[in-house]
Amino acid sequence: MRTKASSLYGPEATAGTSTRTYSVGGQILAAPKAAPGLYLVATPIGNLADITLRALETLAGVDLIACEDTRITRRLTERYAIGAELQPYHEHNAAQARPRMLAQLAQGVSIALVSDAGTPLISDPGFKLVREVCAAGHRVIAVPGPSSVLTALSVAALPTDRFFFEGFLPAKEHARRSRLGELARIDSTLVMFESGNRVQESLRDLAAVMPGRDAAICRELTKLHEDITRAPLAELAAATDTLETRGEFVLVVGPPPDDAGVMDQDALDELLRAQLARGSVKDAVAHAVELSGRPRREVYARALELAKDNRDGDGED
Repeated sequence: MRTKASSLYGPEATAGTSTRTYSVGGQILAAPKAAPGLYLVATPIGNLADITLRALETLAGVDLIACEDTRITRRLTERYAIGAELQPYHEHNAAQARPRMLAQLAQGVSIALVSDAGTPLISDPGFKLVREVCAAGHRVIAVPGPSSVLTALSVAALPTDRFFFEGFLPAKEHARRSRLGELARIDSTLVMFESGNRVQESLRDLAAVMPGRDAAICRELTKLHEDITRAPLAELAAATDTLETRGEFVLVVGPPPDDAGVMDQDALDELLRAQLARGSVKDAVAHAVELSGRPRREVYARALELAKDNRDGDGED
């Protein structure tokens, strides 16, 4: 027997007989009309069966669904026979779409915001919309569910008492290494998104900047070809040539070990060589001192040696 709708819809939204429906296991279920407001609905990150019952009822009950890619969201709505209108909302049209959605909310429309996968506002443009909806005095209701961040943390076998979510790392090597140097000072587990065409480079940079840490590569979470690889960063970086790069990646890096205060000599040399290849000795030393925990005099002397070796090597016949 179907239970009554949750009170979040309001009594005025549940009065009368609803014609809004969705399907689960071949059974057609009625959904109460959602009360006006913006509903932040988490959707599956890969396996469509991970949708929650509350999410289905909400998506069926709203007037329209704002989504990043209507083609992707339509797979979900067709799977569960949901007939709500789909409206695109993504980084390229957000500035134009937000005023229209605010006007719709002011007229009493109910809107569900979804991302292509997972929880809205996590690495998508939903933040500005939510801020403006709140400022306008409209209701914002979270409908929690799947999250690739929490899924990766749960299977990485790394500490979860404190974690820092970085999102996507910079695409260019210099900016990426600089950002990783900042992240290296955070005493917690790190969670990062990465694309298949950059994951190998990012793993090598992580191993260079954060030596001694354990990590996990989480590929295609909840999908048919899900793969979790757990090992020290050095091992993961050494095996990047054989890494399957198709799919979506979440990288989880454990906190620094207790003895990680000072970078070892090999890691320092690798860092200096990388910096010297793209800039001056002065800049390389400044960057290495910040990351290595070693005295400036020591780092400067080593940088001069490596720079001299590079010049001597370039002069060989």
